[in-house]
Amino acid sequence: MATPRETILATLHARLSALPATTLRGDVLPERVPSSGLLILRDGEPGEPEVTLSPLRYHYQHRAEIEAVVQGAARDAAFDTLCASVGAALAADRTLGGLCDWVEAEAPRPVDLAVEGAASLKAAVIPVILHYSTADPLG
Repeated sequence: MATPRETILATLHARLSALPATTLRGDVLPERVPSSGLLILRDGEPGEPEVTLSPLRYHYQHRAEIEAVVQGAARDAAFDTLCASVGAALAADRTLGGLCDWVEAEAPRPVDLAVEGAASLKAAVIPVILHYSTADPLG
């Protein structure tokens, strides 16, 4: 049986997979970026939980990351569209079907990356904060 953390990350990955961009989880950047863009979900860090007693609960603000990458001549517009689609997917259900208390994204910090012999990339990491509680930090 999957832990709440894994269930939440798998559900987030499934939500992102519904977008037109190619979505990976924990993979390396492929040699070619699809024309629709690329999203790579990184599991990130759960951080130190706040703990409440009676009943014992661990409250996390888990910081996952989504790497958003586009390539091509119209990369600024494509990047903007890709980031907006991630925001819309998260805003559509801020609890991921009741798995989280709240899900929120932080603003991306885009960078242009030169690629020798090809169109440059526009990329950013989009931090996503997953607020959830569990009875066991390992389960």
